[in-house]
Amino acid sequence: MDNPALCQDDGVKLKKRPVTIGGAPRVEVEPTGIKLRRNVGLISGTSVIVGTIIGSGIFISPKGVLQETGSVGLSLVVWAAGGMLSLMGALSYAELGTLISKSGAEYHYLMAALGRVVAFLFAWTKVIILTPSSLAIICLTFAEYVMSLIEFCGEPQIPKKMIAALAILTLAIVNSLDTTLAASVQVFFTGAKLIALVIIVIGGLIWLGKGEVATLQKGFEGSTSSPSGMALAFYDAMWAYDGWHSLNYITEELKTPYVSILTYSGSLLRNLPRANVLGVLLVTGIYVLTNISYLAVLGTEGLLNSSAVALEWGEVVLGKRVAVIMPLFVMCSTIGAANGTMFAGGRTLYVAARENQFPEVLSYVNVRRVTPIPCIIFTTVVALLMLIPGDIGSLINFVSFASWMFYSLAIVSLIVLRFIRKNEPRPIKVFILFPITFLCCSLYLVVAPIIQNPRLEFLYAFLIIIGGLVFYVPFVHFRIHKSCFNPVTLFVQLLMEVGPSSYVPDSE
Repeated sequence: MDNPALCQDDGVKLKKRPVTIGGAPRVEVEPTGIKLRRNVGLISGTSVIVGTIIGSGIFISPKGVLQETGSVGLSLVVWAAGGMLSLMGALSYAELGTLISKSGAEYHYLMAALGRVVAFLFAWTKVIILTPSSLAIICLTFAEYVMSLIEFCGEPQIPKKMIAALAILTLAIVNSLDTTLAASVQVFFTGAKLIALVIIVIGGLIWLGKGEVATLQKGFEGSTSSPSGMALAFYDAMWAYDGWHSLNYITEELKTPYVSILTYSGSLLRNLPRANVLGVLLVTGIYVLTNISYLAVLGTEGLLNSSAVALEWGEVVLGKRVAVIMPLFVMCSTIGAANGTMFAGGRTLYVAARENQFPEVLSYVNVRRVTPIPCIIFTTVVALLMLIPGDIGSLINFVSFASWMFYSLAIVSLIVLRFIRKNEPRPIKVFILFPITFLCCSLYLVVAPIIQNPRLEFLYAFLIIIGGLVFYVPFVHFRIHKSCFNPVTLFVQLLMEVGPSSYVPDSE
């Protein structure tokens, strides 16, 4: 053997090098780390996007969008515009994801264009706020629909939070066992939620066919003219679309459905943009039709007064006996979204720890199951803590503000990389107007609510983001924690059977 070669066995990268023992040549095999398997194909990748987007949002946000816009017509415009905005974002992220083909999405884009400090602040915010809060919101919605099937006196909070906690723990176990299992669960629940929304769409069309068009004929009557109101309406709508970029977090686990001549690298360049575009277009069409159905059946007053919109829609259209299937479908929808959030969102902590910006042990991977168990456990613990306040409305505003700040910075990174990496090959290069339009809308969604209607959630989010510097300076810049974590790292390695997982490009 003239040159060192790499091989892979059960997710473990091995380096073969020639040695001489007793005058005879031998091949010595050195482990160089554990690599996550590529278990996500085109169908499961699209399911990750669709399944993560379609969650609790379409069953929570219609009320908020209608309330903030003030009219039927403007609310539908916001839903359609939200889809187009998500599509422009997805196309922009497709360019970034094929240029920088590492898992972690914004983390690596920000690091390449804006530096390690900005990348750390994103990872800090994602790990401490965004992913855990999203999990908490979705699982609290799941718990609300579970409790709608059981009679309680009032609205007890403890049972709801216990159900939500059980859901989070169950998903943590699934994602720790096997990425293929987690992807299969995602495909199943995505199918279930699509069935539910198709039922709602068909029921709405039948309702319209009966001549129930009075609500839709109101058009733009009562539309708001407040910039802050429009921004908050987009917050609610874009919360329902959140997840359009989820596949960029797991690009290192994306594989090809074609088994003949395409390499893993080639399949990545094909499947990432395909899944992004297909997923967003599918969801946009379903969301607009679903809102038309809600409005046609329940009317504006019924929708604004609804606490469980899918259940009340089902009682009107399907009857009380059959309507029980709607909460079941909604539970499938929310669990699927929570699974996608944990599967994709947790990878930010994994890649940030791999870059030594968080304790390295959080990037370790189980040697048997090839799953990042330490980072899954950490994400689960923080998500459980997020259940304590339990105010869904406040959490949505909290998450949305922070999310759109970093979406804006990611698009700035795309523009910067067009200049500092202009000679690097780009399998996809989107029309520059798309990222610029997305950037302007993102900045509007960040600034308008602060100017028009400042809330404490915005201040808290900003302070927590900046507060990451308190940890960055001593623990990342000066690395004073390195030796202190050695006993903890050893203990976790022995307890969870995990090992280092460095990034190894497929071309090696």
